[in-house]
Amino acid sequence: MIRVLLADDQLLVRAGFRALLDAQADIEVVGEAADGDEAVRKTGELVPDVVLMDIRMPLLDGLAATRAITGDDALAQVKVVVLTTFELDEYVFDAIRSGACGFLVKDTEPGELLRAVRAAVAGDALLSPGVTRRLIAEFAARSKEPVAGEGLEPLTDREREVMALVGMGLSNEEIARRLVVSPLTAKTHVSRAMVKLHARDRAQLVVMAYESGLVRPGWLG
Repeated sequence: MIRVLLADDQLLVRAGFRALLDAQADIEVVGEAADGDEAVRKTGELVPDVVLMDIRMPLLDGLAATRAITGDDALAQVKVVVLTTFELDEYVFDAIRSGACGFLVKDTEPGELLRAVRAAVAGDALLSPGVTRRLIAEFAARSKEPVAGEGLEPLTDREREVMALVGMGLSNEEIARRLVVSPLTAKTHVSRAMVKLHARDRAQLVVMAYESGLVRPGWLG
């Protein structure tokens, strides 16, 4: 059973999400929070699998709350999916930098929200290639010039190759087709790279791919 905490200052939004999620046989809403402080406190108390986190909330905004949760070693297995009304690039950048594993707009289709919750637990990608391109481009504008390969010493050549493809926004299936291997093999390489680099999730692996110079914006088209 996937345990979910809803964090949003609008009661109607929480009620809508709860109705959708609780109707699924494999998902259970275990708590709700109306502000960032409450979200952090209840996450610590309930330790859900996934927190659906609104960005704009009183007392403590969703990004600060996300940083508090992802910075707590006791909550290392909790996945935060950030929700907002508008898909603004600055929010995508800040959400991933804050430790969120994904980013969704509130008017996303119900099926997409359910897929995102399940994908978060599975450690799969929650960023579309288009969002990944903008995220990488934002790093190019904000970050210092990366040193090629810096920090990637633990990886094998194949793991670096796979990590670069993850950074370009490819799914495990797309990576498998590109490298002519099975999807399971591709997933194994991704998982090993995450373990070796101590990446919380696939989104953080994308960040590391750019910061190490393994991926550059021009490669994404």
